[in-house]
Amino acid sequence: MAMIENIYETMNLRITETAFELHLRKIYPTRNILSMRETETISGQECLDVQKKTDGSVNIIGEVATDPVASWMIQSAQVASKFTLFTHHAKTFPDLVTALRNSMLRAGVFKDERVAEEQVVQVLNFDIHLVKDFRGRRYIERITECIPVEQKNEYTFDHRKEKTLEGKFDKFMDNATYYFSKTTNRELYHYRNILEYHDGTYVLTNKISDNNIREMINNMDDTDAEEFAKFVERNWGTKVTRFAQDEPKTKPETKKRGRKTVTK
Repeated sequence: MAMIENIYETMNLRITETAFELHLRKIYPTRNILSMRETETISGQECLDVQKKTDGSVNIIGEVATDPVASWMIQSAQVASKFTLFTHHAKTFPDLVTALRNSMLRAGVFKDERVAEEQVVQVLNFDIHLVKDFRGRRYIERITECIPVEQKNEYTFDHRKEKTLEGKFDKFMDNATYYFSKTTNRELYHYRNILEYHDGTYVLTNKISDNNIREMINNMDDTDAEEFAKFVERNWGTKVTRFAQDEPKTKPETKKRGRKTVTK
């Protein structure tokens, strides 16, 4: 609920819940918010299909507690909105990926574990992990970034340069070994904590990846982009600019049509 306050008011919010819990239209009455939930006759998938046609910018899934809701979250994060927020009760980030992957498999959306995990990793940018200790205090324990591993084609064609059959066979075996290592031991993602809570204070532990920094700053207004750029430079020593929305430094000259004026 509190995160809605930091989302630009120009962004339309679309809420999908299995039971109405957020009540965002009452908390933020001036925002463009459309909330839906499934009924006995209308499924949650039909609600999501309708929301895709309502010009929404942000999709919020109340709680990913069942397998069908997990598939809704993946769909909305991929095609239906600028970004998606959802809650989950996983204890660690690998547990979050595994739980969502298993939900996709049980829902029948995917049949292969690798493919299902790839889709999950592609939509998880940041995990904000909250805890409640035995004293009843609620706080953010860590913020974790998910970084998908790019799969590069590193196969070689050196066998064409070999003159003997033994040499060609050795090169073939090298490619075969690389293929089986990619198939069986392939890492689909890395994760690292950006922010951690230590002894009552928050500590920056790792830098946000360049790709996410670029996406974040390109979706901010001028004031926020300038402040965020200062924050990145101050804490990580990296200078950033607005990549996608930079205006050209020199404007092309426009030629005026008509006769030239001559002064004597």
